[in-house]
Amino acid sequence: MAKADFLHGSVIHGLLNFMVPVLGALLLQAAYGAADVFVIGMFCDAASLSGVGTGSVAMNIVIFGLVSLAMGSTVVIGQHIGEGAQDKAADAAGATIALFAIISVIGTILIEIFTPEILHLLRVPAEAFEKTEIYFRICVGGTVVITAYNVISCIMRGLGNSKLPFLFVLIACVVNIAGDFILIGGFGMDVAGAAIATVFSQLVSVVVSVIVLRKVKFGIDFARIRLGFYPEEMKKILKIGIPLMVEELTVEVSFLVMNAIINAMGLIESAGYGVAQKLIAFVMLIPSALMQSVSAFVAQNFGAQNYARIKEGYRKSIFAGTVFCTGVFLISYFGGGLMSRAFTSDPAVIRASHLYIQGFSFDCILTCYLFASIGLLNGTGHTFPVLMQGVTSAIIVRIPSALLLSSIAGATLFHVGLAAPITTVYGIVFFWVTIVIMKRRKTEKALL
Repeated sequence: MAKADFLHGSVIHGLLNFMVPVLGALLLQAAYGAADVFVIGMFCDAASLSGVGTGSVAMNIVIFGLVSLAMGSTVVIGQHIGEGAQDKAADAAGATIALFAIISVIGTILIEIFTPEILHLLRVPAEAFEKTEIYFRICVGGTVVITAYNVISCIMRGLGNSKLPFLFVLIACVVNIAGDFILIGGFGMDVAGAAIATVFSQLVSVVVSVIVLRKVKFGIDFARIRLGFYPEEMKKILKIGIPLMVEELTVEVSFLVMNAIINAMGLIESAGYGVAQKLIAFVMLIPSALMQSVSAFVAQNFGAQNYARIKEGYRKSIFAGTVFCTGVFLISYFGGGLMSRAFTSDPAVIRASHLYIQGFSFDCILTCYLFASIGLLNGTGHTFPVLMQGVTSAIIVRIPSALLLSSIAGATLFHVGLAAPITTVYGIVFFWVTIVIMKRRKTEKALL
């Protein structure tokens, strides 16, 4: 399980060697997330589809917030590896594990207490409320497991290894799909079966990953990592991670508001949006993999002070990502209806899903520049501009756009879907201006 060499040789080869397993892992994550909707669609009704769809959106705010905070660990560990300071990288990994163990326990308790209020804020359709609550509560109960699962992957990527996380995700995917068919199809457990299969699959993956990592030496010896709140490393992790977490939570809250807007449009629209969200998880794989890869690449080269290499990687990642994403746009825009049929046979739900995907699909072409810029700023530790972009785009652009577009006479999910590319255009302009200003102020040599 060799790591990608970010510091030497071909930039494109180094990025692709890291990015392909990341893309594979994201593909598998989307697959086992979509498996819940796929199997629910085979054996259950629209209320169950809406429950899993809305419950997944609500759960994402928890998961993405934690993963964004853990990105601070990815960057700090990557910078230490670039510096050749393995001991500091090990301390950062130990601090990460201790920090997230506490956060996940406290978060589980608080979210379980306020679950009804959260779902009411989402304006969950009355027909789907009970099923949404069941699915969400079970998933929240597994927050400790889900956190461990994602934190391990973040640490490994900071070390430049994206292949082991791919293996761990593959295990989770296989177990989850099998669990869905057994619990939903075999035992008729409906949304509860989907949630249990998700949590159990990640528990299996965590157990396997711990066993593997204690026997493998890679950058740091995991068997010798000591848990603790190492002040210097913790400060670095939180300085980078907190702005990313706040930014991600703000973005996810804006998507929850969009979910509430769509839920108010009716059960069919809610179910269609739930299906579309699972498909969009696949559509956004390349930009997401690009962002994670650029962050890790930039972090290591930043630690090694390879500024010219950072610039080259940033530019080439934007070009390559945009080429691939153009193809994804064409597939999504014209094939969204066909793909939706994999999750439901209800013609009305299929049409609603396709309409949203068509509106959203323009975002595919635009978003690679946005995500590469986020990766650049994350890797150099400049996460405050990322925070400001996320917060302002959510409050000033995404939510108002969705409200305005949904209020148009005869509005469909196509119109609501357009809020995504509109928001991305704003983000592109924001980061372009930010990088230009930082260059003129010579804030950082690594920036263009």
